[in-house]
Amino acid sequence: MQKKYLTIYDDLVNKIQANTWPVSTLLPSENELTIQYNTSRETIRKALNLLSQNGYIQKVRGKGSIVIDIHKFSFPVSGIESYTELAEKLQLKSITVVHQLGYLDANHEIAKILAMTPDERTWNVVRVREISGEKIILDKDYFTERNVPLLSLEVCEKSIYDHIENNLGLEIGFAQKEIVVEEPTEEDRELLDLEGFSNIVVIRSQVYLQDANLFQYTESRHRPDKFRFIDFARRVKN
Repeated sequence: MQKKYLTIYDDLVNKIQANTWPVSTLLPSENELTIQYNTSRETIRKALNLLSQNGYIQKVRGKGSIVIDIHKFSFPVSGIESYTELAEKLQLKSITVVHQLGYLDANHEIAKILAMTPDERTWNVVRVREISGEKIILDKDYFTERNVPLLSLEVCEKSIYDHIENNLGLEIGFAQKEIVVEEPTEEDRELLDLEGFSNIVVIRSQVYLQDANLFQYTESRHRPDKFRFIDFARRVKN
């Protein structure tokens, strides 16, 4: 016999898929569901946790369980693609706003990550990505001046990688990436639509040219309800 929380989960999934609760609307409260299904609050919580794990809802502190689009944007982990390339591939209605553009102080910690000497310059650009009217990605990119001279606002609003490859003639080789979940910073909350969200997905990358020259450090900060990060793995036997 199927456990009761699984039966409730199946019923809730069917109702979400039937648009009983459209995307971005709230499910009934735990108390309401407890009465509706004549069960305990713990059973309802198990069903809701399963909905959250499988991408049907996002639990938002102080609000409840919000129905989210099961068709999340799929961002590859292993590849190196610009946001512009991904947005075109996924057919996103996207706007990029440049929040900050300029040189860093020579003692900035990122200059150390990029192994800059005291007489070399590092510059950065901070861009907010708005998709379907919501500000949900904050991209912070840092470049070595010796490889990529400071770019114009116009270029940064479009595709930096397109400029690097087609105008500067550089060949981007590979990247080392780290994915973590963190609490939002004050900057995240100021620039992104994060009301009710208590965490953010951060991808930090060190990007190298084909000649193994480190030229970029990037930090891409994503609201967690809109994305899933995918990879392809192949088992290799010893």
